[in-house]
Amino acid sequence: MARKEEKELTVEEKLKALYELQQVDSKIDELRTLAGELPQEVKDMGDIVEGLKTRLTNIENEIKEFETQISDHRVRIENANASIARYKEQQDNVRNNREYDNLSKEIEYQQLDIELSQKKIRNYTADLEACQADKQKTITDIEEKTVDLNQKKNDLETILQETKSETEALMLRSADLEKHIDERLLTAFKRIRKNAHNGLAVVKVERDSCGGCHAKIPAQRQLDIRQRKKIIVCEFCGRILVDPEMGEGKKRK
Repeated sequence: MARKEEKELTVEEKLKALYELQQVDSKIDELRTLAGELPQEVKDMGDIVEGLKTRLTNIENEIKEFETQISDHRVRIENANASIARYKEQQDNVRNNREYDNLSKEIEYQQLDIELSQKKIRNYTADLEACQADKQKTITDIEEKTVDLNQKKNDLETILQETKSETEALMLRSADLEKHIDERLLTAFKRIRKNAHNGLAVVKVERDSCGGCHAKIPAQRQLDIRQRKKIIVCEFCGRILVDPEMGEGKKRK
C-alpha cells in the first residue's frame, strides 16, 4: 500500500523528498566525518606517544651503558695508578738496570693506559650529557603529546556523545524519507551519491550552473527545472537538479 501511495506523488513532491533526503544524508555524512577524523588522530597520536616512550627506554639504556663505561674506566685508572705506585716502589729495590728499565716500561704503559681511559671518560661524559639532554627533551615531548592525546580522546568522546542522538534521529528521518521515494528513483539516488566524491546526488542550480560539477545549464533546461514537472539530471555529472528555491517552502504552478 505504501508503495502505491508513493507512486501517486507528484514529480514536485518526489523532488522535495529527494532534496530533503539529500540534506539529511549530507548532515549524517558531516557528523560521521567529524567523528571519523578524530579516531585516526587519536590512533596517530597514541602511536607517537608509544614511539617516544620506546625512544626514552633506549636513551635510558644508553645512559646506563655510558655510566658503566665511565665507571669501568675510572676503576681502570685507579688500578693503573696502584700499579704505577707498586712499580716505582719496586724500582727502589732493583738489582740491575735491566730490571729498572722493564719497570719503567710498565710504568709508561700504565700511564698511557690512564691517558686513554681519561680520553674515553671525556668522550663518554660528552655522550652521556647529550643523552641526558635528549632524555629530558623526550620526557617533555611525551608529557606534551600525552596532554594532546588526552585532549583528543576527550574531544572524540564528547563528539560521540553529542552526535549520537542527532545521528540516530537523522538516520530515522532518512529511513522515513526513503519510504516515500519509489525504488527506481531511490536506487538511482544512492548510486549517484556513492559515485560522487562529496556524496551529493541532488544539487541546486546555482548561477546558471550545476551545483555539483558547475557545468553551465542552458536557459530552457533551467526553465524545465523550475517547473518541477520531471526529474532532470545534469548532462555532465548525472546529479539530479532542482531549482534554487527548492526547500524554501515555495510551490510551482
